[in-house]
Amino acid sequence: MELDQSYPAISDLAARARRRVPRFVWDYLDSATGAEATKARNRSALDAIRFRPAILSGEIDPDLSVTLMGRDYALPFGIAPVGMSGLVWAEAERTLARLARTEAIPYTLSTVATRTPEHVGPHVGDQGWFQLYPPRDPEIRADMLRRVRAAGFHTLVLTADVPVASRRERQRRGGVTHPPRLSPRILAQVALRPAWALATAQTGMPRLRFVESYTGKSGALSSTAHVGYLIRTSPDWGYLRWLRDHWDGPLVVKGVLEPADAVRLKAEGVDAVWVSNHAGRQFDAAPAPIEVLPAIRAAVGPGYPLIFDSGVAGGLDILRALALGADFVMLGRAFHYGLAAFGARGAAHVVHILREDLKANLGQLGLGSFDGLADRLVHRAHGCDDRPPEGRST
Repeated sequence: MELDQSYPAISDLAARARRRVPRFVWDYLDSATGAEATKARNRSALDAIRFRPAILSGEIDPDLSVTLMGRDYALPFGIAPVGMSGLVWAEAERTLARLARTEAIPYTLSTVATRTPEHVGPHVGDQGWFQLYPPRDPEIRADMLRRVRAAGFHTLVLTADVPVASRRERQRRGGVTHPPRLSPRILAQVALRPAWALATAQTGMPRLRFVESYTGKSGALSSTAHVGYLIRTSPDWGYLRWLRDHWDGPLVVKGVLEPADAVRLKAEGVDAVWVSNHAGRQFDAAPAPIEVLPAIRAAVGPGYPLIFDSGVAGGLDILRALALGADFVMLGRAFHYGLAAFGARGAAHVVHILREDLKANLGQLGLGSFDGLADRLVHRAHGCDDRPPEGRST
């Protein structure tokens, strides 16, 4: 692939993306909250997980396929939800949905996407997941679920780690609002990024169309609290039970960092737990998900699906998560770096990078599949055994 020579890593795509989008867009995509210590912690905690390479393993053609919640996927990763995805690059949601269908990996559409489920559904095939920011009104809630299901999305993801809007100070300094307001400051930034401006001009400034179908075109509340907060609530366990009763497909809860919460979610009939700290965008004192993943796996036991995200920057990070008990890994920023760098071609290149990185690192480990990853872990200096008790689910 031509891009492999100049952009062999996701970090290369991120660097180009930063040069191609206005500052307020970059700050929205790349920022975390507070001093961004949790974002940095996600990276350093992943880097601390090491493996013992193998020698004399012969030729290896690794099998990268996995099974999750009864579905087969060609690769162990998918596309995580990103709110206001179309702000990063025009028609991002539809582009990523098509990529997911082509690559047989899941694509998760956000409640606060710039396109509706009806717009995206025809492009995602049978790979559609939908991430729900919980509406307060039961009638709106029921109608959203109806529309999502009718559009072809089969898996519902309840995001549970956003009870309130986080401050995201870097995002505020960049001047972004939801939806964006064309202030002189923003227009000056846009003028410096003609490729982004032209692509955006063809589709119009992004709006939260799904939410607006219930609220009207209300103005932004702040730089991080958007019109969606007018209908949202902070869910509790009763809310979860309502969703379980009213959604007839797989139900996933995203934003779990406590083993006890994972155990209770399993008991409540949730089909999978998504271990995540929202990529550092919500709470700046949260642990890195990779640090708590082994304890969550031990708590829920083998065979129960665990999904992982936060800080993943390559195939080696995916292997780290799988080794410590995850069944599947999701990435959000990476695919949007690719989109902002090269459009649809860049997003597809992210899949290529991850696939080839997985193959290369499995070859170094002497493994033909993800089985045996935990056995190749280097135990930490203080004697902690990182391996999950009985491996991943199927």
